[in-house]
Amino acid sequence: MTDLQITLFGAGGVFIVAVFSYNKWQEYKAKKSVERAFSTDHDDVLMREGEAPAAAPAPAAAPVEPVLRQEPRFDAAPAVKTEPSFSAPPAAAVASAPAPVQAHAEPSLEAAPAVAPAAPVTAAPQEEVSVATEQATSLVDPLIDCLLPLSLEAPVRGEKILPVLQTLRLVGNKPVHFIGLHVNGDWEPIVHGGVYTRMQGGVQLASRTTALNELEYSELVTRLRGVADEIGAEPEVPDMMEVMAEARNLHRFVTGHDAQLGVNLHTNGAPWAISTLLFALEKQGFDVRPDGRFVMPDGEGGYLFSLSTNVTLAEETTPRLTLLLDVPCVAPARDGFGAMVACARSLVGRLDATIVDDYNQALSDAALAEIAGQVQEFYQEMDAADIPAGSTRALRLFS
Repeated sequence: MTDLQITLFGAGGVFIVAVFSYNKWQEYKAKKSVERAFSTDHDDVLMREGEAPAAAPAPAAAPVEPVLRQEPRFDAAPAVKTEPSFSAPPAAAVASAPAPVQAHAEPSLEAAPAVAPAAPVTAAPQEEVSVATEQATSLVDPLIDCLLPLSLEAPVRGEKILPVLQTLRLVGNKPVHFIGLHVNGDWEPIVHGGVYTRMQGGVQLASRTTALNELEYSELVTRLRGVADEIGAEPEVPDMMEVMAEARNLHRFVTGHDAQLGVNLHTNGAPWAISTLLFALEKQGFDVRPDGRFVMPDGEGGYLFSLSTNVTLAEETTPRLTLLLDVPCVAPARDGFGAMVACARSLVGRLDATIVDDYNQALSDAALAEIAGQVQEFYQEMDAADIPAGSTRALRLFS
């Protein structure tokens, strides 16, 4: 090996050692830099022993608004009782009567502060507030309606939402109504100029003919969601199975109390001429409705009972008249049955007739008195169910 080769080998070794030392030095500097970058003087709260992290402050409670509560429903089908053989459907008793609803106390409206309006609102007189609240409860009634609460994203004015609400007024033959929680804290029918922070919808669970069914309820939910989207609201939809059970129970009650009592007058001689009857009935106080019915006015825009000639308009004579009382639609204070019997007795002398039952058997005073007692029992059953005869609630169910 020559001196040149030895020199080259030595120079190569020195170069390798120098490169290795330089790399080690760079690695050491990088490590120190990283340690300084990620070092901190604060303790890690998650690594402390025996200390729990501080709890986040609880959010402030939202203002409580009055809500329309669900009232008890009919829990069982009414028991059938025997009526006298006087063409009246059997009445029924309610197994468990719901809690009464007062006109002014409004147990379905919880007293709580309302959302404060942006501008001062002058409180309405107490009498007006009571009337508005009573009207609201008659429209959306917790006892006979399925309640449909709607939470609004922001207060809305009545004139902005009324056109949308008008598109959902009926489902099948069941009426749908809406009321609003005014900024003054009262539930009322939604009107122009009103400002509302919440809404409550209601669909009637039953009518004289049918109960709310699954198809109608499904249609209601679909249309309600569309209405809610348009007015900026979120609906709370009750469970269908529960609603259907309530609707069937209420309809059983309505069917069991759908009583109509008839008093017949039969001529003692030749059939009466219709033209002669018209004059006699007008003298007796009857009004002729556009549909051809004769009704006895109650003095307040309604009527106590009606009268039928039992023949078509094409007939010229009739041997029989029927006075008919729709019992659940006439308040006990009006004594609809007593007024109807008194009218029948007056017509007996005016037309030379006899009061008979459906089988043409004469009805004695004792028989009529017995039926009057049955009517009083019927009224008591209606009162016990918190659906007094002739009330707004009864008129809605038996319309």
